[in-house]
Amino acid sequence: PRPVRLGLGVAGGGLDLAARLLSGKSLARLDPATREAVCTALAARPGGRALLDAVKMPLLLAAAAGGAASAAPADAAPAAASPPAPEPELTCVAVDDWPRRSRADAVVIGSGAGGAMAARELARAGLSVVVLEEGRRFTAAEFRDRPAADRFVDLYRDGGATFALGTPPVLLPQGRGVGGTTLVNSGTCYRTPERVLRRWRDVHGLALADPARFGPLLDEVERTLRVAPQPTDVLGRNGELVLAGAAALGWKAAPMRRNAPGCAGSCQCVVGCPRNAKNGVHLNALPQACAAGAVVVTGARVERIVTARGRAVGVRFRGRLIAAPLVVAAAGALETPRLLSRSGLGGHPGIGRGLAVHPAVSLAGRFGEPVIAWRGVLQSVGVEQLHDDGVLIEATAGPPGLVSFVPPGIGRELHAELASADRLATVGAMIADQPSGRVSARTVRYRLADSDADRLRLAIVAIGELLFAAGAEAVLTGLAHRPHAHSVGELRDAVATADTRQLHLAAFHPTGSARMGADPQRAPVDPDGRLRGVHGVWVADASTLPGCPEVNPQVSIMAVALAAGRAAAAEAGR
Repeated sequence: PRPVRLGLGVAGGGLDLAARLLSGKSLARLDPATREAVCTALAARPGGRALLDAVKMPLLLAAAAGGAASAAPADAAPAAASPPAPEPELTCVAVDDWPRRSRADAVVIGSGAGGAMAARELARAGLSVVVLEEGRRFTAAEFRDRPAADRFVDLYRDGGATFALGTPPVLLPQGRGVGGTTLVNSGTCYRTPERVLRRWRDVHGLALADPARFGPLLDEVERTLRVAPQPTDVLGRNGELVLAGAAALGWKAAPMRRNAPGCAGSCQCVVGCPRNAKNGVHLNALPQACAAGAVVVTGARVERIVTARGRAVGVRFRGRLIAAPLVVAAAGALETPRLLSRSGLGGHPGIGRGLAVHPAVSLAGRFGEPVIAWRGVLQSVGVEQLHDDGVLIEATAGPPGLVSFVPPGIGRELHAELASADRLATVGAMIADQPSGRVSARTVRYRLADSDADRLRLAIVAIGELLFAAGAEAVLTGLAHRPHAHSVGELRDAVATADTRQLHLAAFHPTGSARMGADPQRAPVDPDGRLRGVHGVWVADASTLPGCPEVNPQVSIMAVALAAGRAAAAEAGR
């Protein structure tokens, strides 16, 4: 995408300028040893490490796309050659084939976890429903035939380079396609913890979050997704090592509950399952909505929700207008606030504020024998020993052509790390964070709270303990000043002396930017899902969650959207 190309051009230009200043020649004209010396000198200067990091990951991705790793999907998935699950019946219409003027009882903006569930409930209630999706429909055949790195660029907004600006910046990849981020998430399906539900009920006034009321919604979502514990036969060595480390420490750990009944351990979840084994909503809730009469329009970026005299009257997109008295915004925690603001509906002070992102760090353990982490389940094992302290540890590996952990070094050091990547086990941890982010028209900003930085340090040490207990010879820390540790003591020292700005953070679960609540001064969305201040506009996605759910949020989002869809359908029928 153009903004990403522009950013890479600026970073690459800065790197080339540094080469000219330090050596008198452009980077391309230097021999490899001098090129490495220039990069090493640059890394030692203020801001130099950040410049190198800005180009490092895209270059690793590009190198993988052109190298052996890009040709590895079949090798990485022993069972990938067996027949995949069939593509479901979906009524999809490309935006260019949609009429300029049309009518519907309801329009749902977004086809991800929240939008699919809301659309299903509205369609089953007998309403004519149109789902507008900015992305396109992908098939398992594409996921089988195309290299992982190529799929990554297509499946994510901004080619996967969405960032929250801050110190440190946070990578926020967002899926885009029919099925939304459920196309590319890990398939991990946690139920909302009861302590989280009690907080939503008692602090935010959500009667919906009473565990006795929310439990049946979670049950329905789990039936829809076919959630079950992950069988261990395809877990992979990465997950087995984490289970072994947890057992040695006496920590609580188990294979994940996932929506992947046919998983063959291809480790491709984040770039599209080649077997249709992971039950994203494009395989269940959306087909169920279409079976009840809903239509999905693809390539339909929505310009605005149209209102008149305080009521929803339709939606404009790509020069088209659908007249509808009921509109459900389900574009996600980053795009829904922007949509509401573009539509003149962003006047509530809570719109775009209160963003939590569930920030994550990852470490790698180097073992004496091959691990081949990309063979097995991508996110395989959960360790909940520190979950009450706000830290959830998950064994997470990347598919061929991608890495879930950024290897340290430049030049020959980086080459050496990549050459022995098959001996790395990778583990990540997410922390329950304060809602300290903000979404505006062009940027996402996020300030890591001091207490959250402390939780991240706790998480790094805990992951190291787990890896050493599993037999790791060394741990790659992800910290620039101390990239390797050979004992838990060394790792503690590295963490104690690390500046927060050194942390490489990613986040996959933005929530709370249009939160639900009983207090109209604090919450732009009421406890049923209605946007306050306008009639006929509802919100049914991650933006409504009142705070970080402390677990992978797909099941929580779908349960909230299920309730909102039913409430909207009931109101439309009155």
